[in-house]
Amino acid sequence: MSNQFDYDVVVLGGGPGGYVAAIRASQLGLKTALVEKEHLGGICLNWGCIPTKSLIRNADIVHLFSRGKEFGFKVTGLEFDYKVAVKRSRQVSKRLVKGVGFLMRKNKIEVIDGFGQLTGPHTLDVGGKSISAAHIILATGASPALLPGVQADGERIITYRQAIVQQELPERIVIVGAGPIGMEFAYVYNAYGVDVTVVEMLPHVLPNEEPEVAAVVAKAFRKYGVRLLEGARTEKIQVTDGGVSVRVKHLDSGEEETLDADQALIAIGVKPNSRGIGLEAAGVQVNERGWVPVNEVMQTNVPHIYAIGDLNGRLPLAHVASAQGIVAAEAIAGVETVPIDDYSNMPRCTYCHPQVASIGLTEAQAREQGYEVAAGSFPFQANGKALGLGEKEGFVKIIMDAKYHEILGVHMVGPEVTELLPELSLARMLELTPEEIGRNVHAHPTLSETIMEAAHAVLGHAIHI
Repeated sequence: MSNQFDYDVVVLGGGPGGYVAAIRASQLGLKTALVEKEHLGGICLNWGCIPTKSLIRNADIVHLFSRGKEFGFKVTGLEFDYKVAVKRSRQVSKRLVKGVGFLMRKNKIEVIDGFGQLTGPHTLDVGGKSISAAHIILATGASPALLPGVQADGERIITYRQAIVQQELPERIVIVGAGPIGMEFAYVYNAYGVDVTVVEMLPHVLPNEEPEVAAVVAKAFRKYGVRLLEGARTEKIQVTDGGVSVRVKHLDSGEEETLDADQALIAIGVKPNSRGIGLEAAGVQVNERGWVPVNEVMQTNVPHIYAIGDLNGRLPLAHVASAQGIVAAEAIAGVETVPIDDYSNMPRCTYCHPQVASIGLTEAQAREQGYEVAAGSFPFQANGKALGLGEKEGFVKIIMDAKYHEILGVHMVGPEVTELLPELSLARMLELTPEEIGRNVHAHPTLSETIMEAAHAVLGHAIHI
């Protein structure tokens, strides 16, 4: 692009947004460098998405053994070693991180180890070395948010960062926050025999999901023995001689309750890593909460500086960061891209048991936006494959505009629904209607038939229910 700078593009941060942006920029012929202070792959590969899914797989197997009578087997003297589960999760992460390193070399991307800080609109300092770039992509991610006045000590009060690697499980744990992170850890810990209490300030667990979806998950968790305190605000967390004391207030009654446990896991969301990276020196604006505002191609207020992933706060999910990274790289290269302005199309998944997956609007949101709504559901208990698997909980729900039959939202809870979602997200992107989904012949018996059946149901002519 220009001989004026050391690089055409420098990416600050090597997570799923940053490394993908670097690869795409290099593919498009841009001289690219990636600055990473810790581990390639970022939170997702090292401390989040990937190792948690590995632990969940272990928990699924443990959970299955608890159903021996149902499947006709009996095991005596069975022991589960959580340390091995953690070790396996670290091996999975390590393998994928090595893979990202290989991709950097394959695409001739220079990886610069160290903490990067903007020193001007086109310059960065990395460990005392100054580098310059025509364009900069900020991909510094986010960190766990904490309650006011609460500090994580890594032993009694922890975040996902410590939870993912600790090998000794507590006997009792209080998890503050019933979003995906909180519910996934609750599922894993409960499977391994930990006494789990989950505290959620909003009216139901998984508060961003359809209430009826959340109700299915809540019923399953209570059956497992997890205590769920919905509509309860955490007032105070105090470290004690024996562990932690968590004071909660039940918002409907106003009554307070004190929970004693060995640990408290804070899982209330994330805050952007926007401080200390030199945004002021480059003239990049942040909002009152520290997020970096961007347009539909991820440009900040400084046109040659882009912000992707958790840093911009649009939707802090790994696959969103990757999609944004590709758009940013293509915008810099001046090639055709697909700007992102509607984040309701982005998949949202929770990998506990039963799984949850959704896109688009909830039924209440659709009505609030003035749509004439039609909704149709199909339960997994009427699906042959689900019954054969012994996984009959949940349903697939499709919400459409009754006038034009546009798919407004899809909400699923049940077996492997995170793998079923792409058909519907693709359908929504291509503006397919439930008529077309229903006419698409799905193999029998498969879980995916529930999608076809839900499409029939929203049109008022369900076949198998």
